[in-house]
Amino acid sequence: MTSGIEGKVVAITGASSGIGEATALLLAERGAKVALAARRSDRIEALAARIAGAGGEAVAVVTDVKRRADMARLVATARERYGKLDVLVGNAGISPISALDDLRVEDWEAMVDVNIKGVLYGIAEALPVFREQGSGHFVHTLSTAGLTIVPTMSVYAGTKNAVRAISEGLRKEAGESLRVTTVSPGFIRTELADSITDPDTRGGIQTRMDKIAISPGAIARAIAFAIEQPADVDVNEIVVRPTAQG
Repeated sequence: MTSGIEGKVVAITGASSGIGEATALLLAERGAKVALAARRSDRIEALAARIAGAGGEAVAVVTDVKRRADMARLVATARERYGKLDVLVGNAGISPISALDDLRVEDWEAMVDVNIKGVLYGIAEALPVFREQGSGHFVHTLSTAGLTIVPTMSVYAGTKNAVRAISEGLRKEAGESLRVTTVSPGFIRTELADSITDPDTRGGIQTRMDKIAISPGAIARAIAFAIEQPADVDVNEIVVRPTAQG
C-alpha cells in the first residue's frame, strides 16, 4: 500500500539542519521529492546527496527567505524539476531572544523579517501555484513559545503568533482544495539557540534544551502525519512538546 506522501513534491525552508533536515529525510524516505531551501549551500547540497544516495529525489536551492526573489526561485525550481509543488513547509526561523529592556531592535527586525515575512513570501509564491493546480498544502512551523508567553521571548512569540493568525486566515480563505497546518514544537534539539545574541539568555536556553529537548524527528513525524492525510482531511494545529516540558 502506498503512503499519502509518495510522489508528492515538497519544498522545505530551513532545511539545512534541525527540524527541516529531519523532515526532508523522513519525507524523502517515504517517497516524496524534496526541494531543500536554506542559506548554507554546503549543508543542503550534502543533504541532497545523502537523500539521492539512499534512492530518493532531492534538489538543493540556496534560499534566503528574507528575499522574495529567492522564494520565487525555490517554487520555480521545484516545479521545473518535478512538474508541480504539493506542499510548502515554511520552517525557517530565528530566535535572537532577549529582554525588551535590552532594546535589541536589530534582533527584533531580524525576527520579523525571517519569521513573518519569510512565511508571507512563501505564501505569495506558492498560493497562485496551488490555485492553478487546484490543490496544495502549507505547513508552518510555530512554537510553544507563542502559547505560553515568558520573559525574553516577547518578540519571538509575537512573530510566531503573527504566523498563527496569518495561517488561520489563510485556512479560512483557502476553500475546499487547499490545506493549512501549523506545528508548534516545544524544546527540540536544534541549532535555534545559536541565533540568540544575549549570552546569558542563550546559556539558559541551551541548558534547558540539553536537559529536556527531544529529537527533531518528533516534529518531522508530525508534519508527515498532516501531509499523508487524504485530500479531504485538513490537520490544522499540532503541538509537540517533550513530556518533561511544563
